[in-house]
Amino acid sequence: MNQDFAILELKYGNIYGGFPNFFAVAEISLLVFERRTNKIFLETFINTADVDYVSVYSKTDDLGHTISREREVVNMRTGRPRPYNEEFQHDEQGLRWAFRNLRPVHMNVKRFMWGAMRKYRVQTLVVFDGRRDIFLCEKAGVEFYNTNIFDLQKALNKETDYLFSLNKLSKVINFRLDGSYLRSNNLEYWLHPIAAKQIIPGTAGWDAVRLLMVHNEYEMHHQDFIMKAALLLNKIQKRKEEKALAAGEELPKAPPAMGGDKGKKKEEKKPGKI
Repeated sequence: MNQDFAILELKYGNIYGGFPNFFAVAEISLLVFERRTNKIFLETFINTADVDYVSVYSKTDDLGHTISREREVVNMRTGRPRPYNEEFQHDEQGLRWAFRNLRPVHMNVKRFMWGAMRKYRVQTLVVFDGRRDIFLCEKAGVEFYNTNIFDLQKALNKETDYLFSLNKLSKVINFRLDGSYLRSNNLEYWLHPIAAKQIIPGTAGWDAVRLLMVHNEYEMHHQDFIMKAALLLNKIQKRKEEKALAAGEELPKAPPAMGGDKGKKKEEKKPGKI
């Protein structure tokens, strides 16, 4: 329970105009949380290859519910976005050029991850729907065989029978970044100003600090977390029903029951994850 841990978040996407099953790493954030002092350390890797990739992100409403999935094209070197054209396809020469620019990435990812995990003696990694994040690191040569990996989304899905997104959970805990302070319903942590400047919405660092606060609320204030999650799902359900009634459509299926006796039972049985 008192072990330090690290949060791992990656940003990645397909090469624009390339193969749909090939993913290139654009950014990595490894956030280390020191329990005894509540200190936060943030290490970031940015891929500076001159390659355009497709960034997929969710547009959400004020409840964190996904309205649509959007795509944009981002250049890894400059970070500049531009509109996505689904008809665009690279010719063979263009693909060779992109793959040549990406050639050093595996070595750079391996060096970054190995150095950061050794520096902080990381033994436990917390991820959120992290199968592909782990796969892409392993593909670059990173080894996790001595590392305990805890996937918070998977654990929550098992407990609540609902697949939460990080956007929804950020609303559940009332996450906010106030200057150099990370705040949520029950927690507050100070960030070094240099680290705070790296926390920009849409980046791996932004997802890493949100996941840190979600994880610690889940672990340290579990019953409150589950109750507030249930309240949010009820609000989302009510909004869906209102829209369905207004449109004369069939009412949507209700979310699973959460909180109450079920939440208490989970709280009593829940072991320390970290």
